[in-house]
Amino acid sequence: MINSEIDHLIRMMSKLPGLGLRSARRIVLHLLTNKEKELITLSDEMKQVAELVEFCIHCGNMDTSGECYICKDNKRDQTIICVVENVGDLWAIERSGVYNGIYHVLGGTLSALDNVGPKDLKIDKLIERAKNEIINEIILANSATVDGQTTAHYLVDRLTGCEVIISRLAHGLPIGGELDFLDDGTITQALKARSEI
Repeated sequence: MINSEIDHLIRMMSKLPGLGLRSARRIVLHLLTNKEKELITLSDEMKQVAELVEFCIHCGNMDTSGECYICKDNKRDQTIICVVENVGDLWAIERSGVYNGIYHVLGGTLSALDNVGPKDLKIDKLIERAKNEIINEIILANSATVDGQTTAHYLVDRLTGCEVIISRLAHGLPIGGELDFLDDGTITQALKARSEI
């Protein structure tokens, strides 16, 4: 039988995305086995991050100051906003190294099932930025889910009247993807979004 504190820690870890009870058990065992080197250092680091990290007042990214490193960067194109659902999506685009504009994090997607409406997301802030800042283009980087596409359509409607180009990420075949392993929706979208060579 596992000690109740250890069991509680395992259950808390298992609630993290991508972890189940088995993975959480392995991680907790590893941390406890290496208590001095890893567990104490990790817990100190987590406490410090929890105290210092906050959301950017402009875009909604996370950083240790009220304005994130992206919004502070004068070398970035301040006239293009890439709209993402969450900070993880922003980080994914940043990893690619191909985008040099600024961002707007919505904080999720519209979802009737989850009772998430327009007031629950940072949509009004986006409209305000589009109207009051010098913005030439807004890129909608919503996921290809039903809720993601519903949110994108809603944003297009709300942005009507703002003098900005509205674009969206291309959807289709991934690099290195084999047709036989792709779902029907991906193949359909790839065919519809085809371009001349």
